[in-house]
Amino acid sequence: MSAAIRSEFRKFFTTRLWWGMAIAVFLSGAAFATIVGLIFTSNALAGQAAGALPRTDADLAKAVYTGGIQIGYLLTLAIGIMMIGSEYRHKTITSTFLATPRRGRVMGAKVVTLLGIGAFYGVISLVGSVLAGAIILTLRGHSAFGDASIWRTLALSLLVLGLWALIGLGAGILIPNQVAALLISIGVAWIVEPILAAVLAIPAWGEHITPYLPSQATSATLGTMSAGINGQPVGQLSWWAGALVLMAYAAVMAGLGTWRTVRADIS
Repeated sequence: MSAAIRSEFRKFFTTRLWWGMAIAVFLSGAAFATIVGLIFTSNALAGQAAGALPRTDADLAKAVYTGGIQIGYLLTLAIGIMMIGSEYRHKTITSTFLATPRRGRVMGAKVVTLLGIGAFYGVISLVGSVLAGAIILTLRGHSAFGDASIWRTLALSLLVLGLWALIGLGAGILIPNQVAALLISIGVAWIVEPILAAVLAIPAWGEHITPYLPSQATSATLGTMSAGINGQPVGQLSWWAGALVLMAYAAVMAGLGTWRTVRADIS
């Protein structure tokens, strides 16, 4: 297994994709932390839609530091898709399985590798967002690290990015065409699912479904608020329940993908 894991890491870090993604993750983390920090600490905004704004310095810091997490998990989602999709697209999956005939071991190595890659990009994102966010918060007179829950959020963001990479792995296998897998997965995660969450938050029965959607589970895991169409906060699970829900999505997607890969004929 260790040899297969090293092979998967080598496949990823010997391409130009990894540092291009690293730059994008760092810049997006810093940019969104700056934007969110300036907006949430604006005196003009403080008097409007107060119910949807962070109420404590700890909540404010968590919202600022994770302001770019949506872009971050979309990037790791794409990485998960490309890790397997590129192998099918370029027909290298055959040589991969020939080098390691036990397909379950190959897929296990990909799962471990993606968790590591997700954590790696999480660290890069946090470096950018914390540096920029802490400066904004300090200049605006707020505490940048005033509560222990902030550190928990930072640590859980690494887990979140790894889990979204596993969701991408499953999507990349279940949707054979790599381009289609990227477009459909990113479209659903970025546009369809957040809109669905906001719409479901309107009727009374919808509040029982919304917390279990992937984006809402992500927000709950990180301890950040998510607003509905009316601008008011949407009900969320506790951080540990949100993490379990997101783990379930990752397990189902990666599990289905692994099951299909193990059973499918490879030419």
